[in-house]
Amino acid sequence: MQYKTIVLELLKQQTELHEQLRITRRLRPTLETYAKELKASHEAWKETLTQAKPASDPSQISSEAMELALTDLEERLHSASQQVENETLSLDQAMASVRNPTSRD
Repeated sequence: MQYKTIVLELLKQQTELHEQLRITRRLRPTLETYAKELKASHEAWKETLTQAKPASDPSQISSEAMELALTDLEERLHSASQQVENETLSLDQAMASVRNPTSRD
């Protein structure tokens, strides 16, 4: 399974996060970290599902485990993306206030 490929595609869907990571040269280390986490999550979900459904087909368990692991990762990436957007907005607001200071009488 190509965890890095999967994570890269998910990061590309979060365009602002992807761009911020690329600009700050943190894309590769972040990609590797999330890929390791995805693999660990996938393995943990497989173990959990195998114990919960011992008679199930291993390939079905693996697929279901990957869906759950991806859902977890997508939620984390969405949260990280929201944080980047909020930081960008705050920076934009700060720059706007510097450029257009209000008069203080």
